[in-house]
Amino acid sequence: MNDVLTPLPNSPGRSVRVLLVDDDTELGELVREYLAREDFSLEVEGDGTRAVDRALSGDYRLIVLDVMLPGVSGFDILRHLRAASRVPVLMLTARGDDVDRIVGLELGADDYLSKPFNPRELVARIRAILRRALYDAAADPSEPADERLCVDDVEVDVRRHVVRRADAPVELTAVEFSVLEILLRAAGTVVRRDELARGALGRALMPFDRSLDVHVSRLRKKLGPRAGGGERIRALRAVGYLYARGDS
Repeated sequence: MNDVLTPLPNSPGRSVRVLLVDDDTELGELVREYLAREDFSLEVEGDGTRAVDRALSGDYRLIVLDVMLPGVSGFDILRHLRAASRVPVLMLTARGDDVDRIVGLELGADDYLSKPFNPRELVARIRAILRRALYDAAADPSEPADERLCVDDVEVDVRRHVVRRADAPVELTAVEFSVLEILLRAAGTVVRRDELARGALGRALMPFDRSLDVHVSRLRKKLGPRAGGGERIRALRAVGYLYARGDS
């Protein structure tokens, strides 16, 4: 890990508790020190079994989860979490291990970061994820919805972050919801990859970065095909994505 401990300005992280699941105690202390300077409260758990219970406790706004843990895989922990919770998860993977990144995203991780990493990049990824998650949590279900997006049989209640397809609920992660919202707002036109990444992931895509494609793939599976059997979300190679309308 690159030890860069310059504080970042305008930190929004005060009172936000984060759980790091990693058995590397030296890394944990370094990350704890850096995040404390950014007004985040970091706790570290090195045991995978205890990590599941702690992550599901509702005490943390975000989980940073290492893939490589003794006795239990980070993927197994993520499966347990996604079976019961939508708590945001940032996966830590080995640098250059594309398989781990893709598997983590397919299992429902919000984003990933390769080890070794710069603490500045960790904070940037955490902030990007929390911006989406905190917006979701801020929506008050008791208040009337003020905006709905409807394209064919898909309806999105923007305020409440509720998605329905043919009047049946569709459970989406925060990233998948953001992708769908952006595509529906531009339905019938192409949204460029970088624009979609910045809007849904809160960052630009890195070279050979497939994270956006994996999120779109998961969204496609959850929404299923159009009533007529065609694709809802079309990919234009090296350009972007288009959400198809019934007449297109």
